[in-house]
Amino acid sequence: MNNRQLFLRHVAQTSDAPLALEITKAQGMYMWDADGKRMMDLIAGISVCNIGHCHPKVVKAIQEQAQSYMHLLVYGELVQSPQVAFASLLTQHLPATLNSVYFTNSGAEAVEGAMKLAKRYTGRTGIIAFKNDYHGSTQGALSLIGQEEWRNAYRPLLPDIQHLDYNDFSSLDYITTHTACVIAETVQGEAGVRVPQQAWLQALRGKCTQTGTLLVLDEIQCGLGRNGTLWAFEQFGIVPDILLLGKALGGGMPLGAFIADKEIMWCLTNNPVLGHITTFGGHPVSCAAGLAGMQALLDEQLIPAVKAKEQLFRNCLQHPAIKEIRSLGLMMAVELESFPVNKQVIDYCISRGLLTDWFLFSAESLRIAPPLIITEKEIKEACGLIIEALNKVKR
Repeated sequence: MNNRQLFLRHVAQTSDAPLALEITKAQGMYMWDADGKRMMDLIAGISVCNIGHCHPKVVKAIQEQAQSYMHLLVYGELVQSPQVAFASLLTQHLPATLNSVYFTNSGAEAVEGAMKLAKRYTGRTGIIAFKNDYHGSTQGALSLIGQEEWRNAYRPLLPDIQHLDYNDFSSLDYITTHTACVIAETVQGEAGVRVPQQAWLQALRGKCTQTGTLLVLDEIQCGLGRNGTLWAFEQFGIVPDILLLGKALGGGMPLGAFIADKEIMWCLTNNPVLGHITTFGGHPVSCAAGLAGMQALLDEQLIPAVKAKEQLFRNCLQHPAIKEIRSLGLMMAVELESFPVNKQVIDYCISRGLLTDWFLFSAESLRIAPPLIITEKEIKEACGLIIEALNKVKR
């Protein structure tokens, strides 16, 4: 049996029609399949590979750390230099109240940790989330997901969770002194890149402060430069009580984090002790990779160019089949007529060596979230293939 057949037989499937592309190499903006065909990556592993695939500084950091030590003991008991160095770098580039980092295995685990932290710190049980938000697929994170279609098959889920309308001022009335935390994506990702009003996010921050509710911002998909600033919340003039990170955080390795003030985070240390624990969270190799990745992101000045690249995409993607383009930085949704039309465009692009995708809650929209290293030439090439696909499909 070949690899594809073994994949279908022995690797658990999450859809009945996986892409099943057999990738043997990835570097920078590109991936290569088993036949040697090159494919431009226009989705960066769903916003993971912000600095491209296999960045040499990240690869070097992984190799050096693997030669020193890998897993030692469950999280939090030993001083591990990759964790210390990465936490220090992160907090140097965050507001003063976000000074304590809890590293996890993934973004979903960061969500789980934040939910526990908010309940423990406030002594409250109520949690508010928003319709069409996506926060992960574990049981707690799934309870927060803002679409019943995705939640219903796994009920019963966590109690005392309300789902309100995102970017709606009347929703804020439901935040009370019973609410432990409000969790929101700073920019909604799987909804097809929905950017909130600045005034609404600021009002949300104000209502949380007024009621003693912790504001949790999920920047798992949009953080680390994707929106044109290091953190998306910078563009809205607010600071969360807890920040959630993942995806690009590990430089291509599995890593997530929830970040809060030391005073808040300290409540996980007692009553009970080990209030949140993980075996592999903050793995030293992942932290070494993430540290190198963030340093490369900053040193190579990738973030200041994001807005101009966003505008170039918008300028080049002009076609009557495009109903709308929604974006903030290099996080873009190109809305088409329907999912069948979108799927035809995606399939054509893949056949021509361009990997793109759709959104879980906006299947009619084409996802564009390339590595931030993408060049003007590559943007024009990618847009040309998308226009070519649209012309073929509409014809």
